[in-house]
Amino acid sequence: SYGELAAHYGVLVDPARRSKPKDKPRVERQVPYVRDSFWRGREFTSLQQMRAEALRWCIQVAGSRSCRPLGGAKPLDVFTALEAEALLPLPRKPFVLATWSTAKVGPDIHAKVGKTLYSIPWRYIGQRVDARSTPTVVQIFHNGQLIATHGRKPSGKQTDFGHYPPEKIAFKMRTPVWCRQRAAEIGPACTEVIDGLLAVGVLFRLRAAQGILGLTGKYPVERVEAACAKAIAVGDPSYRTIKGILTAGTDIEPAPEHTRTGDGGAAAFLHGPSQLFANVIPMQKTSRPLAADQADTSQPPAGPSATTSDQRTIQPPSATRKRNR
Repeated sequence: SYGELAAHYGVLVDPARRSKPKDKPRVERQVPYVRDSFWRGREFTSLQQMRAEALRWCIQVAGSRSCRPLGGAKPLDVFTALEAEALLPLPRKPFVLATWSTAKVGPDIHAKVGKTLYSIPWRYIGQRVDARSTPTVVQIFHNGQLIATHGRKPSGKQTDFGHYPPEKIAFKMRTPVWCRQRAAEIGPACTEVIDGLLAVGVLFRLRAAQGILGLTGKYPVERVEAACAKAIAVGDPSYRTIKGILTAGTDIEPAPEHTRTGDGGAAAFLHGPSQLFANVIPMQKTSRPLAADQADTSQPPAGPSATTSDQRTIQPPSATRKRNR
């Protein structure tokens, strides 16, 4: 930071040598003079007043005195004659103080600067870098070379996808348009599955579509196409079902003819209608006839009296006992 300050104002930093007390007495001797002549016994009410008094003191007091190192000449006369023309103008932009720190690039291509993780090109994984932080920008250097620049962020994570390896960048760039184009290259069944996933809620189903297309890296394209066709036939064209079909190796088996039922295309892991009442215990049957079966049904009822008799026959036993009492 001190070197940046010197470069900004175009001045030379000339440190004194160790154990050489005569290297800096001319500079240090002026400190007590300014302290005793200008600061001592004075009070200032504002910054503007202090600057005005300092300028007056430099011209009327310090610049007009007889200086022995200059051979008795006045410092103001020497400055006006020799030094004024050699001075550089002040920079137009103010100096911005930066904070420097060191960090190590982790396996996830990020380095921690302050409370924030910033991405670094993947070639520098495991190496130590220098970070220059200003209120607006964070710059990352490796052996003095600028390798990354980020906007300042108070906390969290700042990632530039260009810092990932090429294969990782390809995965990040798998947009819905790319997914549809890749599915068309695989086959019509895969196209139907991808179009169904991306029809509604693209942001939530994009990873599932990417996962299905990513199966081509492990299985042949023909098997992925066959698995998509079978998943459509069973009514569950999802990533989990397609991956399960490929893992079990059932993609080469033909799908049953009448697989679809009245479940409206429900997921494959639901129970079918045949197992809905599988745990119901049937009632025990007995050979003993019921009271209604003991009624005399040999002659058909001929009139209202017969109907009344039948009604009395089918009355519950409790009502018969009450009537007898």
